Amino acid sequence: MSETVSFGYDEVSPEEKTAKVGAVFSSVAAKYDVMNDAMSAGMHRLWKDKFVRRVKPQPGEQILDMAGGTGDIAFRMAAHGATITVSDINQEMLDVGIERAMDKGLDDLVWSRQNAETLTFPDRFFDGYTIAFGIRNVTRIDAALAEAYRVLKHGGRFYCLEFSTTQWPGFKEIYDFYSHKLVPRIGEAIAGDADSYRYLIESIRRFPPMPEFEKMIRTAGFVNTRVEPILGGLVAIHSGWKI
Repeated sequence: MSETVSFGYDEVSPEEKTAKVGAVFSSVAAKYDVMNDAMSAGMHRLWKDKFVRRVKPQPGEQILDMAGGTGDIAFRMAAHGATITVSDINQEMLDVGIERAMDKGLDDLVWSRQNAETLTFPDRFFDGYTIAFGIRNVTRIDAALAEAYRVLKHGGRFYCLEFSTTQWPGFKEIYDFYSHKLVPRIGEAIAGDADSYRYLIESIRRFPPMPEFEKMIRTAGFVNTRVEPILGGLVAIHSGWKI
Protein backbone atom coordinates (compact mmCIF):
# COMPACT_ATOMS: atom_id res chain seq x y z
CA MET A 1 0.00 0.00 0.00
CA SER A 2 1.37 3.43 -0.89
CA GLU A 3 2.10 5.93 1.87
CA THR A 4 -0.64 8.36 2.77
CA VAL A 5 -0.75 11.41 5.06
CA SER A 6 -3.61 13.38 6.54
CA PHE A 7 -5.12 16.38 4.83
CA GLY A 8 -7.72 17.39 7.35
CA TYR A 9 -9.89 14.32 7.81
CA ASP A 10 -8.87 12.86 4.43
CA GLU A 11 -5.95 10.59 3.63
CA VAL A 12 -3.96 11.64 0.57
CA SER A 13 -0.54 11.03 -0.93
CA PRO A 14 2.33 13.19 0.39
CA GLU A 15 2.60 14.97 -2.95
CA GLU A 16 -1.13 15.68 -2.99
CA LYS A 17 -1.03 17.11 0.53
CA THR A 18 1.81 19.46 -0.33
CA ALA A 19 -0.12 20.72 -3.36
CA LYS A 20 -3.41 21.02 -1.47
CA VAL A 21 -1.85 22.90 1.46
CA GLY A 22 -0.19 25.21 -1.02
CA ALA A 23 -3.56 25.93 -2.60
CA VAL A 24 -5.12 26.62 0.80
CA PHE A 25 -2.56 29.25 1.74
CA SER A 26 -2.54 30.81 -1.71
CA SER A 27 -6.28 31.22 -1.29
CA VAL A 28 -6.22 32.70 2.23
CA ALA A 29 -3.00 34.78 2.08
CA ALA A 30 -4.65 38.15 1.42
CA LYS A 31 -7.10 37.79 4.33
CA TYR A 32 -4.94 35.65 6.62
CA ASP A 33 -4.27 38.26 9.30
CA VAL A 34 -7.83 39.58 9.28
CA MET A 35 -9.13 36.03 9.72
CA ASN A 36 -6.72 35.36 12.60
CA ASP A 37 -8.20 38.33 14.44
CA ALA A 38 -11.76 37.24 13.66
CA MET A 39 -11.30 33.58 14.60
CA SER A 40 -9.43 34.20 17.87
CA ALA A 41 -11.07 37.50 18.90
CA GLY A 42 -7.58 38.97 18.70
CA MET A 43 -6.10 36.50 21.21
CA HIS A 44 -3.56 35.24 18.67
CA ARG A 45 -1.68 38.50 19.24
CA LEU A 46 -1.30 37.72 22.95
CA TRP A 47 -0.20 34.15 22.18
CA LYS A 48 2.44 35.41 19.76
CA ASP A 49 3.68 38.02 22.24
CA LYS A 50 4.08 35.31 24.86
CA PHE A 51 5.79 33.03 22.36
CA VAL A 52 8.41 35.65 21.47
CA ARG A 53 9.02 36.35 25.17
CA ARG A 54 9.86 32.66 25.55
CA VAL A 55 12.19 32.72 22.53
CA LYS A 56 14.09 35.72 23.97
CA PRO A 57 15.67 36.93 20.70
CA GLN A 58 18.92 38.81 21.27
CA PRO A 59 20.90 41.37 19.23
CA GLY A 60 23.38 39.63 16.95
CA GLU A 61 21.51 36.35 16.81
CA GLN A 62 20.45 34.65 13.59
CA ILE A 63 16.93 33.25 13.89
CA LEU A 64 14.98 31.33 11.27
CA ASP A 65 11.23 31.92 11.39
CA MET A 66 9.86 29.00 9.40
CA ALA A 67 6.33 29.18 7.98
CA GLY A 68 6.74 32.85 8.80
CA GLY A 69 4.30 33.88 6.10
CA THR A 70 2.94 37.32 6.78
CA GLY A 71 5.65 38.26 9.27
CA ASP A 72 3.77 38.41 12.59
CA ILE A 73 6.44 36.54 14.57
CA ALA A 74 9.37 37.98 12.62
CA PHE A 75 8.31 41.59 13.24
CA ARG A 76 8.12 40.93 16.97
CA MET A 77 11.55 39.27 17.09
CA ALA A 78 13.23 41.87 14.90
CA ALA A 79 12.21 44.52 17.43
CA HIS A 80 14.65 42.87 19.85
CA GLY A 81 17.60 43.30 17.50
CA ALA A 82 17.99 39.76 16.16
CA THR A 83 18.57 39.11 12.47
CA ILE A 84 15.50 37.27 11.22
CA THR A 85 15.18 35.08 8.15
CA VAL A 86 11.52 34.63 7.27
CA SER A 87 10.82 31.46 5.31
CA ASP A 88 7.67 29.93 3.92
CA ILE A 89 6.85 27.40 1.22
CA ASN A 90 4.13 29.68 -0.10
CA GLN A 91 5.19 32.72 -2.10
CA GLU A 92 1.82 34.45 -1.75
CA MET A 93 2.18 34.42 2.02
CA LEU A 94 5.71 35.79 1.76
CA ASP A 95 4.52 38.51 -0.61
CA VAL A 96 1.99 39.66 1.98
CA GLY A 97 4.72 39.69 4.63
CA ILE A 98 7.12 41.66 2.44
CA GLU A 99 4.44 44.25 1.73
CA ARG A 100 3.66 44.55 5.43
CA ALA A 101 7.36 44.95 6.23
CA MET A 102 7.65 47.75 3.68
CA ASP A 103 4.66 49.50 5.24
CA LYS A 104 6.37 49.26 8.64
CA GLY A 105 9.69 50.49 7.27
CA LEU A 106 11.43 47.19 8.13
CA ASP A 107 14.05 46.58 5.49
CA ASP A 108 16.52 44.37 7.37
CA LEU A 109 14.53 41.12 7.30
CA VAL A 110 15.65 38.28 5.02
CA TRP A 111 12.86 36.63 3.01
CA SER A 112 13.44 33.16 1.59
CA ARG A 113 11.03 30.67 0.02
CA GLN A 114 11.78 27.32 1.62
CA ASN A 115 10.27 23.88 2.15
CA ALA A 116 10.58 23.07 5.87
CA GLU A 117 11.44 19.47 5.01
CA THR A 118 14.37 20.34 2.71
CA LEU A 119 15.95 23.60 3.84
CA THR A 120 18.77 25.00 1.70
CA PHE A 121 20.57 26.64 4.64
CA PRO A 122 23.93 25.24 5.81
CA ASP A 123 24.40 23.12 8.91
CA ARG A 124 24.68 24.85 12.29
CA PHE A 125 23.81 28.31 10.92
CA PHE A 126 21.04 29.63 13.21
CA ASP A 127 20.88 30.41 16.91
CA GLY A 128 17.13 29.90 16.99
CA TYR A 129 14.37 28.26 14.95
CA THR A 130 10.74 29.32 15.37
CA ILE A 131 7.59 28.06 13.73
CA ALA A 132 4.13 29.36 14.67
CA PHE A 133 0.93 27.69 13.52
CA GLY A 134 2.79 26.04 10.66
CA ILE A 135 4.15 22.66 11.71
CA ARG A 136 0.78 20.91 11.42
CA ASN A 137 0.63 21.82 7.72
CA VAL A 138 3.98 20.22 6.94
CA THR A 139 3.66 16.97 5.00
CA ARG A 140 6.36 15.10 6.96
CA ILE A 141 6.69 16.63 10.41
CA ASP A 142 9.60 14.38 11.37
CA ALA A 143 11.57 15.59 8.35
CA ALA A 144 10.90 19.23 9.26
CA LEU A 145 12.06 18.63 12.84
CA ALA A 146 15.22 16.93 11.57
CA GLU A 147 15.94 19.94 9.36
CA ALA A 148 15.35 22.31 12.27
CA TYR A 149 17.91 20.36 14.28
CA ARG A 150 20.40 20.35 11.40
CA VAL A 151 20.42 24.11 10.77
CA LEU A 152 20.71 25.04 14.45
CA LYS A 153 24.06 25.70 16.07
CA HIS A 154 25.04 23.71 19.14
CA GLY A 155 23.27 25.50 21.96
CA GLY A 156 20.54 26.60 19.56
CA ARG A 157 16.90 26.55 20.55
CA PHE A 158 13.73 25.35 18.87
CA TYR A 159 10.36 26.96 19.60
CA CYS A 160 7.01 25.98 18.14
CA LEU A 161 3.62 27.61 18.72
CA GLU A 162 0.78 25.37 17.61
CA PHE A 163 -2.85 24.56 18.24
CA SER A 164 -3.55 21.43 20.23
CA THR A 165 -6.55 20.02 22.11
CA THR A 166 -7.77 21.82 25.20
CA GLN A 167 -8.26 19.64 28.26
CA TRP A 168 -10.60 22.03 30.05
CA PRO A 169 -14.00 20.34 30.60
CA GLY A 170 -16.83 22.25 29.00
CA PHE A 171 -14.55 24.59 27.08
CA LYS A 172 -13.49 21.75 24.79
CA GLU A 173 -17.08 21.10 23.71
CA ILE A 174 -17.76 24.80 23.17
CA TYR A 175 -14.59 25.18 21.09
CA ASP A 176 -15.35 22.08 19.03
CA PHE A 177 -18.75 23.49 18.12
CA TYR A 178 -17.33 26.93 17.37
CA SER A 179 -14.44 25.68 15.26
CA HIS A 180 -16.33 23.13 13.20
CA LYS A 181 -19.62 24.98 12.73
CA LEU A 182 -18.77 28.67 12.82
CA VAL A 183 -15.17 29.10 11.60
CA PRO A 184 -15.95 27.90 8.03
CA ARG A 185 -18.83 30.39 7.94
CA ILE A 186 -16.52 33.18 9.11
CA GLY A 187 -14.05 32.12 6.42
CA GLU A 188 -16.75 32.33 3.79
CA ALA A 189 -17.93 35.73 4.99
CA ILE A 190 -14.50 37.37 5.29
CA ALA A 191 -12.25 35.47 2.90
CA GLY A 192 -14.85 33.99 0.55
CA ASP A 193 -13.41 30.54 1.30
CA ALA A 194 -15.13 28.15 3.70
CA ASP A 195 -13.30 25.02 2.50
CA SER A 196 -9.80 26.28 3.33
CA TYR A 197 -10.82 27.17 6.86
CA ARG A 198 -12.61 23.86 7.24
CA TYR A 199 -9.31 22.17 6.40
CA LEU A 200 -7.37 24.35 8.86
CA ILE A 201 -9.71 23.33 11.67
CA GLU A 202 -9.57 19.66 10.68
CA SER A 203 -5.76 19.83 10.59
CA ILE A 204 -5.79 20.89 14.26
CA ARG A 205 -7.80 17.79 15.14
CA ARG A 206 -5.36 15.53 13.29
CA PHE A 207 -2.26 17.07 14.88
CA PRO A 208 -0.52 14.85 17.48
CA PRO A 209 -1.46 15.44 21.14
CA MET A 210 1.01 17.49 23.18
CA PRO A 211 2.91 14.53 24.74
CA GLU A 212 3.22 12.80 21.38
CA PHE A 213 4.53 15.90 19.63
CA GLU A 214 7.02 16.50 22.45
CA LYS A 215 8.26 12.94 21.90
CA MET A 216 8.74 13.70 18.19
CA ILE A 217 10.85 16.74 19.10
CA ARG A 218 13.02 14.58 21.37
CA THR A 219 13.33 11.92 18.67
CA ALA A 220 14.71 14.61 16.33
CA GLY A 221 17.58 15.06 18.80
CA PHE A 222 16.43 17.96 20.97
CA VAL A 223 16.88 17.85 24.74
CA ASN A 224 15.35 19.69 27.69
CA THR A 225 12.05 19.67 25.81
CA ARG A 226 9.11 21.46 27.37
CA VAL A 227 5.42 21.99 26.65
CA GLU A 228 3.59 25.07 27.91
CA PRO A 229 -0.19 24.74 27.42
CA ILE A 230 -2.29 27.87 26.93
CA LEU A 231 -6.06 27.80 27.61
CA GLY A 232 -5.78 24.23 28.80
CA GLY A 233 -3.92 23.14 25.68
CA LEU A 234 -5.97 24.89 23.02
CA VAL A 235 -2.59 26.33 22.05
CA ALA A 236 0.82 25.14 23.23
CA ILE A 237 4.40 26.39 23.14
CA HIS A 238 6.84 23.54 22.52
CA SER A 239 10.57 24.00 22.98
CA GLY A 240 13.83 22.10 22.90
CA TRP A 241 17.57 22.65 22.72
CA LYS A 242 20.37 21.32 20.54
CA ILE A 243 23.46 20.56 22.60
